[in-house]
Amino acid sequence: MPIRLNLLAEAQAAEEARRRDPVKRAIWIGALLVSLMLGWASSLHVKGMLVKSEVSRLESDMAALTNDYRHVLENQRKLSDVNHRLVSLNRLTTNRFLNGTLLNALQHTTHEDVQLVHLRVMQEYAIVEEIKPRTNANRVTPGKPGSSTERITLILDANDTSVNAGSMVLKFKDLLAENQYFQSMLGRTNEVVLKNQSAPNFNAEAGRPSVLFTLECRYPPVTR
Repeated sequence: MPIRLNLLAEAQAAEEARRRDPVKRAIWIGALLVSLMLGWASSLHVKGMLVKSEVSRLESDMAALTNDYRHVLENQRKLSDVNHRLVSLNRLTTNRFLNGTLLNALQHTTHEDVQLVHLRVMQEYAIVEEIKPRTNANRVTPGKPGSSTERITLILDANDTSVNAGSMVLKFKDLLAENQYFQSMLGRTNEVVLKNQSAPNFNAEAGRPSVLFTLECRYPPVTR
């Protein structure tokens, strides 16, 4: 039986020992783990970039929505102001004092023994300035529109030339108070007031004594 000799057995054994060396295995495992960590870190970096891009997009959208919200609030404020002005103009048009209407009422409130000598209308206005709205960050404090309070006083100077001078003063006062115009304009709380009445004085035009008197009408204040 032939004898076989393996002259490379020692080298092969050494190579096998090197392959089975635990340090080498640890190095390979470590390199694999490092590669895996690098891959994981890269994926996290990519995800972070994607999230950052999404956050930037959301911030941009939020800024645009904030600007739109401010525009909406500003438009609402302007619309409210315009509506208030329209209501005020309509109120002024329908409720303003008209001298022509007053003169027409006086034309239908006459007496043959009473002569109107002088008519005076005093119009006084108390103005309240507008308070503008204020904006703090995203909070809007509404303002307060300006207003004016109108006070009208009518003063009538008349001459009573009746046979019994002075007897028509109160009758003419009541005649004014019963007129539909003065009832609607003065209301229930404001009356026609006798402010002054003179002593009888001879009236050359009438050929007999006459009495000068003054009536006052205070219209209710109107705020617009």
